[in-house]
Amino acid sequence: MSAPSPPPTSTAAIPCPKTSPPYNVAVIGYGLSAKIFQIPFLTSPTYKLYGIVQRTPNPASNPATDFPGTIVWRTTDAMLADPAVHIVIITTLPDSHFALAEAALKAGKHVVVEKPFVPTSAEADALAEIARQSGRKLAVYQNRRFDADFRTIQKLIKEDVFGRIVEFETHFDRHTPVSPAGWRQQAGRPGVGQVYDLGTHLLDQVVCLFGMPARVTAFVGNQRSGREIGGEVVGGEDAFTVLLHYRDGLLVTAKAAAISPESEQLRFWVRGEKASFRKYHLDCQEDQLKAGLRPGDPFYAVEPGSHYGTLTTIKDGSFISEKVTPPIPAATYTEFYRLFAKAIEEDGPVPVSAEEASKVIKVIELAQESSRLFQTVSVS
Repeated sequence: MSAPSPPPTSTAAIPCPKTSPPYNVAVIGYGLSAKIFQIPFLTSPTYKLYGIVQRTPNPASNPATDFPGTIVWRTTDAMLADPAVHIVIITTLPDSHFALAEAALKAGKHVVVEKPFVPTSAEADALAEIARQSGRKLAVYQNRRFDADFRTIQKLIKEDVFGRIVEFETHFDRHTPVSPAGWRQQAGRPGVGQVYDLGTHLLDQVVCLFGMPARVTAFVGNQRSGREIGGEVVGGEDAFTVLLHYRDGLLVTAKAAAISPESEQLRFWVRGEKASFRKYHLDCQEDQLKAGLRPGDPFYAVEPGSHYGTLTTIKDGSFISEKVTPPIPAATYTEFYRLFAKAIEEDGPVPVSAEEASKVIKVIELAQESSRLFQTVSVS
């Protein structure tokens, strides 16, 4: 991969985008991310789906048919030349993110990039600097900061329910013994593999809660093929276990398994001096969105009580376990775009910054190094 381009030396010629809604949004790419995780949250009166960049026409997946009145561009250059575009959302493959985000920022657009942000922390840092010099907002779509279970854990930590936390486990395990078709496990392609795909979600949540660790120990590899974890295949791994060691003694385990034949998959297990919390099942929003449910529909983002996490505390020497109701109302993934609009209007912080995303990519780079060397590595 070529080195990141240097940031622009001048932004004087860039037109200033509007700072009040509705914002005209252009989406680059028209796959699962665009259809399920982005467009449903571009709701009026804040956002208007202005157009979509779809490089190759596809009668079975035609944005002009799905969203009458939107513009369909065949090239990114044509879209960026349109002064009516205020915000660009990038939903293409990870190794294209840097060049597209750089071009959009230099064209005077605010930018949202789907996770994983970019394949390297150097590229993430370069884009952060380009955004600063351009005066535009750049955010990374880490939507799972707005999962109900993660928000529940944030609330419990804020209320000091756990006391000193000694172990924190976060899982994204599935039983998919046959590799699905697609680009996510293409060996040799930058920014792909499970540690970038699902690991980005898990590690972002951990760094959001606890900051950067002191050391990283990791095992990255392929379970489906039976290849030894920590093997030499790079970019196509389907499983990982990442241990994050913190200076206060906290040990975090972030794990994704491709082969996990369980009827109820563990999601979180938090253990502290005063309490523990265990949660099974993923947040329900992704499945609901795929099934056609949308923000504002009845029961959207509402988990069944059987999926609530269990909090165990100690009272008078006995263990007391109870289900924990998630925060109500649920923040949902809509909150990301509410905060992004607020950042534009008030020139404030974006919901997930390039600098934050760079830290997560750095942890992934260290995890890959640890797995390759079969060693624990220090975080500089």
